Amino acid sequence: MVKDNTNPDYNPDNVFAQILRGEIPSKGVYESRDVYAFWDASPAAPVHVLVIPRGAYIDFHDFTTRASKDEIIDFWESVDSVAQELGLLPNGFRLICNTGKDSGQIIPHFHVHILGGAPLGPLLAAPDA
Repeated sequence: MVKDNTNPDYNPDNVFAQILRGEIPSKGVYESRDVYAFWDASPAAPVHVLVIPRGAYIDFHDFTTRASKDEIIDFWESVDSVAQELGLLPNGFRLICNTGKDSGQIIPHFHVHILGGAPLGPLLAAPDA
């Protein structure tokens, strides 16, 4: 369930809010009081998990400025726990957090992608000159 923390710009009908309410099925891998993690439906790597707060936060900035210290700590400890549980620590993994339209953020609910399980290559291609 999405925790309502009264952000007037938050869209309660976004896909992650629907997942948190159980309206859209997901394959969970981890949950805590403030966090839910699940397998990405369109994985970009052998391991591709999304970690989302239960609170109504639009993006990274919204989360870091409005979430409680306990929520922030639980979120990042949960990201680490998921990476450990999935066996990603020995070879490494990538965290991606898109914020805003220029980053390519599609779903307006703060989330972190955990990617791993194989060499991932460069983060971005160099821009054309």
